[in-house]
Amino acid sequence: MLHIAICEDEPHTAARLETHLTDYLYQRSLEAQVQRYPHGEALWAARTTVDLLLMDIKLPGQDGMEVVAQLRAAGLDCPVLFLTAYPQYVFRAFDLDAVHYLLKPVEAVSLYPALDKALQRLLQTSQPALWLSQGSGGVKLLCKDILYCEALGHQVTVHTLGSTYPYPGTLDALQATLPANFFRCHKSYLVNLHAVTGKSPGVAHVVGGSKVLVARRRQRAFGEKLLESCRGGDGV
Repeated sequence: MLHIAICEDEPHTAARLETHLTDYLYQRSLEAQVQRYPHGEALWAARTTVDLLLMDIKLPGQDGMEVVAQLRAAGLDCPVLFLTAYPQYVFRAFDLDAVHYLLKPVEAVSLYPALDKALQRLLQTSQPALWLSQGSGGVKLLCKDILYCEALGHQVTVHTLGSTYPYPGTLDALQATLPANFFRCHKSYLVNLHAVTGKSPGVAHVVGGSKVLVARRRQRAFGEKLLESCRGGDGV
């Protein structure tokens, strides 16, 4: 499911944009969660995953371009559509890698092609990711950055290079959310085959020097999957 954010301080305009979005999604047979924010500070505070952002420029507090610049610096790489009544900002918008710059009032005839373009870019650049809750916010981990996942007792931990993150579920549930290059090599371990640097009896060596247990009954399958992954046959 897509997560679409509308950052617009005028309630009537925001509601009309959401109506256009709902119609667009229905016509394209897409599912999405649409969330409205009245200003950039509210968007920041939400700390939520955003796949597509519709951003007004003239907002209370920071203007939309300042907010997007900060989000870009923090790692936001989703497509952005800028919305404004002021054409003079167009060049600044494209400096921020905007997909489109739409002049208000925004109607379906101009919005739909812009959304098509944005979703096409999203499909071309999106990478599988895992969203983990952290206190009142959360963290988005690209699956390619996950080395392995470990279950000890009732605690599941996701390991990246230099960091660990708790996962609030079971290893089975976590496996179901990860791409095919994650292999269940042991009852207590899932390993990213792309992160494996070598193997020895009962052990997989991963980037950074960590070692992951490989169950005896899984060693043959592990070797076959690792070879398949090296050949690029895991579909990821």
